[in-house]
Amino acid sequence: MEKAKALGQDVIEIAPNAQPPVVKIADFQKFRYEENKKDRASKKGTSAGGLKELWLSPRIAEHDLKVRLTRTEEFLKEGYKVKLTVKFKGREMAHPELGRQVLQEALTLLGDNVAVDKEAKFEGRKLSMIVGKGRKDKNAEAENKQINI
Repeated sequence: MEKAKALGQDVIEIAPNAQPPVVKIADFQKFRYEENKKDRASKKGTSAGGLKELWLSPRIAEHDLKVRLTRTEEFLKEGYKVKLTVKFKGREMAHPELGRQVLQEALTLLGDNVAVDKEAKFEGRKLSMIVGKGRKDKNAEAENKQINI
């Protein structure tokens, strides 16, 4: 305490439960600022897990679909949910079953890596479905196949 007073600093208790207690001589305001700065930096790297959207076409080629699904898996690993949207143009609206087939194929290709959070539903000229990280058990893939899209 005397040394801290002589230096014009504060005594900060670092580990009060240790034997003997650990203290540090420093400026308390600066110490608090550094601690807050560390907290902000640690929060900056984490994401709350938002929503990413990938657009598909009812006439999408198989390779193009696989590329999009690879991107979907990357988003899921990062903690995001993914909205798979099939956009219909012009007369494609006459065949909504093609969009449903694309989403069903996407589910089969993703396998048990995903779980359907929101069923496929039309929103205007778009057919959308939201998927998230799946369970690691064997029933997840069977459950995805049973979902009627």
